[in-house]
Order: sequence, then C-alpha cells, then structure tokens
Amino acid sequence: MAEVRSVLSSPVLNEKPMPVLFVGHGSPMNGIEDNSFSRRWEELGRELPKPAAVLCVSAHWYIRSTAVTAMERPRTIHDFWGFPEELSAVRYPAPGSPAVAGEISQLLRKARVALDREWGLDHGCWTVVRRMYPDADIPVLQLSLDSTKRPEWHYDLARELAPLRNRGVLVIGSGNMVHNLGMLDWEHQDGGFDWALEMDASFKRLISSDDHAQLTRYRELTKTASLAVPTPEHYLPLLYALALKTPNDRLSFFNEQVVLGSISMTSLQISPR
Repeated sequence: MAEVRSVLSSPVLNEKPMPVLFVGHGSPMNGIEDNSFSRRWEELGRELPKPAAVLCVSAHWYIRSTAVTAMERPRTIHDFWGFPEELSAVRYPAPGSPAVAGEISQLLRKARVALDREWGLDHGCWTVVRRMYPDADIPVLQLSLDSTKRPEWHYDLARELAPLRNRGVLVIGSGNMVHNLGMLDWEHQDGGFDWALEMDASFKRLISSDDHAQLTRYRELTKTASLAVPTPEHYLPLLYALALKTPNDRLSFFNEQVVLGSISMTSLQISPR
C-alpha cells in the first residue's frame, strides 16, 4: 500500500485543495476535434495544479453497483458506434493505480465498493482527460454510478470523496446536465430547443445559489425536467462535483452552450478561493 500512502495518506501535497470539475462531454468527436469545447479542456490542463491522480465519474459506467477501476493499465473503451474510424483508433495509455483504488474503496463507507479490473476508461472519461493531459503521465481511475440508487444517495456518497481534494486528486464528473438523445436534431448544430435552454438556465441558477437539495430533486423542478433528464446517468456526475463544494470554494461556468437541440455542454469548475 506504499503508493496509496504517497498519494492519499501523506501530508497535503498542495497548499490548497484541488479543484473539482463537472464537464459536459457531449459527442465523442470532441475527443479528437479542434473546437471551443476541446480547446477549453486543453486550457484547463495547463491552468490547474497538476494532480497526483484523476478520478472520473462518467455517465457511461452506469451499472447496478459501485466499483472503482483497479488495474495497472486501463484499456481505452470505444463505447460508441457510427463515428469515423479515426476516433475508434485512439488509445489513451494513462496508467491506473490499484493502490489509489484501494484507498478510495476504504473512503466510501456508504457503499460496498468493488475493485474492478475489467472496465477501463470509457469515452466519457478519456475524450476529456486526453485533451487535458495528452502526455498520459497521470494515473486515471473511474468510479461507477450505481443505477439502483436515488440522486440523494449519490450526492451523499460523493461527499465521502472530499479527502481526495487534499491529497492531490482531481475529481471530474463527466456527463451533460441536459441530455436527450431521442430529441437530438442535427439542424440545431450550434443551438438548443427552447425547453433545453430553459432547463440549462434553471440548472445554472440553482447551482449558483448552492441549492443542492433542489438539484437532487430535479424531477420536481418543471414539466420540462423530464425532457432534459429522461434518464439519470448523464445528470448524476453533476451531483458528484457539487457535493464536493465547500464554503471556501468559488464556482465558475465554462463551455456554456446547448448544441444539437437537446445537449447542454455547460460545465463548471469548483476551486478554492
């Protein structure tokens, strides 16, 4: 367990806690395209303190249990179809860390955490992290989303990750706060439907006012909430980021845009003041 102690159980590695991100990852093509979203991810990689490890909570590891990746070399998962071969050829060879995975499993008291050696890094993770840290020299782990649990449970579980911020771990929630593939419209390439813009703005207002209780009860907001979040997996990573915010943090938004009619790319950064 020496690696765990050096990364998580040693004295604080940086003067301030690490930031926390929620990233609207959108299309897998953002992993290879040069656009305003991917350029901002690259800028974040240069601006943020270099982490000792990255823990990503991705919408695309949505299973009936809680697990953390615990392999030395996580595989690059191409969990999509209908995209150019160029995208499927990408490999992101970042190391994993079984030792850090073991420590994370000990931190989480609310769930029995399995140490997973099969999954790897799905596109909700690697398309973003690859742009931030192209040298693939930082250990990257994923934490699954338990599909059997309610949003309030996920928020409470995420709060148990708080010690990671003081040990140099960058926690990234990766999803989309408005995500309805069934209503996606290619003619709205750079715009959103009225209901999607309305819900994006509503979510931002609640986030800015720290109304996390209402955000966990998002289904009660308006009739259009069911359009914005028809299934919870892309929304839940937002709660993992918000649960780690403290009164000593400031919050800022980036990539504030709704695309393809029904996908919000709006993202946020939580950083110590």
